[in-house]
Amino acid sequence: MTGTNTLDILKSAILLEIRGKDFYQKAADTADNGTVKDFFQQMADDEAGHIQILSDQFKTVQAEGKFGDWRENAAARQGADTVLNNELKERIKASGFESAAVSAAMGMEERAVQLYSRQANAAADPEEKALYQWLAEWETHHLESLAKIDRELTESIWNDNSFWPF
Repeated sequence: MTGTNTLDILKSAILLEIRGKDFYQKAADTADNGTVKDFFQQMADDEAGHIQILSDQFKTVQAEGKFGDWRENAAARQGADTVLNNELKERIKASGFESAAVSAAMGMEERAVQLYSRQANAAADPEEKALYQWLAEWETHHLESLAKIDRELTESIWNDNSFWPF
């Protein structure tokens, strides 16, 4: 039987995903370029899918005391991989807000990976463990995509300003 602590963890996870979705949605809504808008919209949509999965699990745990089957719902909500093309990187580089948004989003994704990894390691219920492992992997993918953009933006800015020591 899964206890109150599990419900609290699920509530924290849902809140984390809501904050991420709202952040990405705001970035998408303010983006002038379609490619940048699409990137942030995909990230918001991914987080919305996570909210739904976690909310469904919250209801199941509350009613039945255990995690339910979430895999079919997860497969149906799995977004397409975001393509990190040169246009996206150039457009983000051109906007201070979107560049700052990438940096801030990395912090949110790191917190999500830590929470989900910790819960996957602590979970005794196989369904709970599998859900948190899947979420940790998904958020790691987000983090890696954002980190790649951030690295390339940093290198580009360094090149443009002759910051290289050699």
